[in-house]
Amino acid sequence: MLRASYAVLVVLLLAFAVAPVRAQEQTKPQSQAPAAQKSETPAAPETPPAAKPADVASPDAILAAVYNVISGPAGQKRDWERFRSLFLPGGRLVPSGPKKEGGFFARVVTPDEYVKFADTYFEKNGFTENEISRKSERYGNIMQVFSTYASRHDAKDPEPFDRGINSFQLFYDGARWWIVTIFWQGETSETPIPKEFLPAAK
Repeated sequence: MLRASYAVLVVLLLAFAVAPVRAQEQTKPQSQAPAAQKSETPAAPETPPAAKPADVASPDAILAAVYNVISGPAGQKRDWERFRSLFLPGGRLVPSGPKKEGGFFARVVTPDEYVKFADTYFEKNGFTENEISRKSERYGNIMQVFSTYASRHDAKDPEPFDRGINSFQLFYDGARWWIVTIFWQGETSETPIPKEFLPAAK
């Protein structure tokens, strides 16, 4: 997505992308039985800010809003309230990609966690991302969108420094569209983007 190959995630998500998963099991006694663990009621997701009606009127509009918010020159403040307004309460972003030591990672982050790390990166770095191709499927009020992206440091750069696929899971509640999840992976030499997810040859 955005934001977002492994190299970009290293900068944007810092510990989320490259640090080992801090599994709680590493600090729990091995002999502790599951039944003895304390159960806690998870906190209710925060209510997102009110969205601009035009941003959530259609799948086209909500995807365009995401790309618009995260794109801009270095130092430009992003409209993070607008970004948060696009997500269903409890919505998540999931960067994925290869690990340095081999294998692959997938890390679940909240919109607020993404904002924290992305904002730090955008203070010093230009970042523009746009959709170059799309494949969508819809059933009833749910929709899956494979949005192929190209990332540049400047919108005028002739070639992107990164490409990949943002997998958007969307939900329509009868009044507006919501982002449930953005799950993405950047292109690598081992995993080139298939031609069916690229613009048709001219």
